[in-house]
Amino acid sequence: MGRQLPVLPSPAPAAAEQNSPEWVRISMASAIALRFRSGRFSRDFDFGGINLLLNYDEGCRSDCGYCGLARTRPGDYNDKSFIRVEWPLVRTDDLVSRMVEHEEKLTRLCISMVTHGHAYADTCDITERIVAGVRTPLSILVAPPTLNRERLERFKALGVDMIGIGLDAVTEELFRNLRTNVPAGRLSWEKYWEIVTDSREIFGPWKVNVHTLVGLGEADEDLIRLFVQLREREIFAYLFCFNPEPDSRMADHPKSPIRRWRRVQLAKHLVESEGYGLDAFRFDSEGNLLHIDGGQDRLESVVDTGIPFVTNGCPGENGEPGCTRPYGSYRPSEPFRDYPFVPTADDLAEIRQQLRLDDVLQ
Repeated sequence: MGRQLPVLPSPAPAAAEQNSPEWVRISMASAIALRFRSGRFSRDFDFGGINLLLNYDEGCRSDCGYCGLARTRPGDYNDKSFIRVEWPLVRTDDLVSRMVEHEEKLTRLCISMVTHGHAYADTCDITERIVAGVRTPLSILVAPPTLNRERLERFKALGVDMIGIGLDAVTEELFRNLRTNVPAGRLSWEKYWEIVTDSREIFGPWKVNVHTLVGLGEADEDLIRLFVQLREREIFAYLFCFNPEPDSRMADHPKSPIRRWRRVQLAKHLVESEGYGLDAFRFDSEGNLLHIDGGQDRLESVVDTGIPFVTNGCPGENGEPGCTRPYGSYRPSEPFRDYPFVPTADDLAEIRQQLRLDDVLQ
C-alpha cells in the first residue's frame, strides 16, 4: 500500500464513547476502498469485500495465544492490531453511507464479532442498519461463546447470507492449548462445533465456513482430514496462514514455510473442488504430506488455473470471489501468500517454484 492519510468524515469523541454499535473498525483495505483513507494497493485489482470489526473499550474477552486482540496481550486495546494490520475506527452510520455511495463495486460485506457481552445485540443492530441500505451479500464471522441456535436463526431472519466460524486450531488438543488453557481462555471446542452444526442446519449447504489457521503446530494430515470432513458436510474451509503478532504469546513461533503453505492450498482445493478423499494423500509418520495421487497432467492443469492460490473468502452475489482480504496472511512488503486476484503467468511461475510439485508426485 502507498502512503495512508486519515480523512475520517466525523471527528472522533473521547475513546470511552467509541463503542459498537455506534462505532466499528474496518480493515485498512476497506478504508481505502471506501475513501476513509487514502492509499493504494501494491498491485491493481478490483476490491469490493468490506470487513467490519466490533469495537469495545475493554476489547475482546477471549485470550487466544496467537491473536493480536488477545485479552492479556500487552498494551491498550485501541492500539492493538488484528492480523497485523491497522483497523481504522469509523462511525457505523458514516460507514453505511459510504457503502451506499460505493455499492456498485461492493461484492461482499462481513461483520466480525468479538467475545463480549454486548456483541450479539450490537451485531443485530449493525446488521439492520446495513441491510436497510445495501443489497450486497452479508456474512458474519461469529463469536460462538455469545451465541445459541435461536440467535443464529435471528441472524438469518435479519438477512445475513453466510456464517463463518473461526475455529483456527484444527485439532482439539491445539484448541485447548491455545484457546482454552490460557490466562483468560475458557473457550470450548464443543461449543464451536455446536455452532458449526447449528449454522449448517439453519443456513444450508455451502453457506457456512470454518476458518483454519496453518502453522499453529498441526500436521498436514490434520488439516486435510478436516477439509474432507467439512466437504462431506458441504461446509467451506477457509485457509489463513499464521502470522506472528508482536508481544503475543506466539510472537516467536515461526510462520509456516511457503512450500508447505502452497501444498496445503493445493490439497484443500483438490478436496473441495476436485473430489479428492483422504486416501489420495500419503503422509509420513508425523503427518507430513509426502505424496498426492492423481497424475502429473491432472495436477498441473489444476495449478495452471491459479485458483487454489486465490484468497479463500465468501463469494459475491453470482458466485465470484467476494471477500479477498488482501494482506490477511502476509505483510504488504512480503511475497503473496494468497492472491486477492487470479495469479498472472509470472505469479504462477513463482508459485510452481515454491510448490515443487514434482516432489509430491514421485
